[in-house]
Amino acid sequence: MVSTLVSSPLHGQDETPNKYHAISARILAIDNETLNEELSDLNQTFGLELGYRYQFSKLFAAAIPLKFGLLDVGERSNINIVSIDLLGQLYPIGSDARLSPYLLAGYGVTAEGVDDANHQVPVGLGFNYKLGENSFLSLQGEARFNDQASRDNIQIGLGYIYRLAKVDNDADGIVNKEDRCPEEAGPASTGGCPDQDSDGIADADDRCPTEAGVPQLNGCPDADEDGIADFEDQCPQVAGTAEGQGCPDSDGDGVYDHLDACPQEPGRAENGCPLPDRDADGTPDAEDDCPRKPGPPEHFGCPDTDGDGKHDNEDACPLQYAETADGCPPADRDNDGTPNEQDRCPDEFGPPENRGCPEVEAEVERLLEFATQAVQFETGSARLKLESEAVLDDIAEIMRRYPSYSLIISGHTDNVGDDDNNQVLSEDRARACRDYLAEQDISSDRMSYVGYGETRPRRPNDTAAGKRLNRRVEFDLRLL
Repeated sequence: MVSTLVSSPLHGQDETPNKYHAISARILAIDNETLNEELSDLNQTFGLELGYRYQFSKLFAAAIPLKFGLLDVGERSNINIVSIDLLGQLYPIGSDARLSPYLLAGYGVTAEGVDDANHQVPVGLGFNYKLGENSFLSLQGEARFNDQASRDNIQIGLGYIYRLAKVDNDADGIVNKEDRCPEEAGPASTGGCPDQDSDGIADADDRCPTEAGVPQLNGCPDADEDGIADFEDQCPQVAGTAEGQGCPDSDGDGVYDHLDACPQEPGRAENGCPLPDRDADGTPDAEDDCPRKPGPPEHFGCPDTDGDGKHDNEDACPLQYAETADGCPPADRDNDGTPNEQDRCPDEFGPPENRGCPEVEAEVERLLEFATQAVQFETGSARLKLESEAVLDDIAEIMRRYPSYSLIISGHTDNVGDDDNNQVLSEDRARACRDYLAEQDISSDRMSYVGYGETRPRRPNDTAAGKRLNRRVEFDLRLL
């Protein structure tokens, strides 16, 4: 069942919130069968209820519901009925709880059509759930016992109740709906909340509720107007700074004036006076590692001649810039600008971008590319042709020339023949090249081989030229 209510104060504001008027509306589900054993196969019907309630106190109320429905009992079917009741309601825990159960009982008259009426005694139980200050959702069930046969019924109603009252629990002249503190009296300036010191800040928000203060300090006083509340201010009558806990520091040395023996002269001592500084570098002698040589404070008063961030008295090479632990440049045997500890080739000159190793010359790159097609094998075999040995000898020489490099040998075929056979053939040809180079005293540790079969063609295999380019062995130099 759904119900609607409207409300407005009847006699101005109620001083006692436990007394009020309310109106309600419900939708009813009516069961005519359960209490009438002689009846069966009855249709359940529905009805509408509009009601008025007066709450006498927190526990007791009287209600007058007016109901409209449809009677469908045996031969009396589709008959419009109207009833009116006078009910008493008992609220065991009060009528204003979040969930308020209640008991009801009373007397009612029901008219059937225009020429028949009967009397009923309703008893039941209900629950009101508080939605807002004056709004309630209501569920009610009642059994109704009639003085005529086959008229007993059960009604279940769901609806809405609206309380026609402005509630002011703390009687401060501000209704609960608008009162920030509905259970504590307070002025309108603080939204109905208490304000003991009358500074316009509610006690709940006031850090100093018994002393008038300013909003900027949450209601606390500030006698010297330095922005620091008096109870936190070490000098409440003299304006100061937050860093000084409300006390001034005229010379800015971090020692408050009332503790500073030299308040007009910045100092470093506990009494606020300057410390001795023989080299006048701004670092007191007591903290200066070089008290007779001026130096910046970040170097504890010592100079840093080479500017490498390490002051001279700790720098093993004070005239050579070096960002190292001892202040000296790292060793570099080949003088290529890459320190030995970072140089992959510490005895061979090479640029830093190649990690101190010599770069492979363009001529060597061209020879390796030439070898891709120049190394030849017997048809369908991994046996090297005689003319291939000269090319491999050149590659062996390159390996001797670049001892810090390794060699990756990869074999490839065209797509003629079985895939698996091509894969095996590519591996065997790459291995044959590796074995030949090993016979030329090139360490096997510096060489690896792999076969890719026909999976990595350079050109499409649809022409003889393309297939020829795809039958190859590639030689790739890499830094060890």
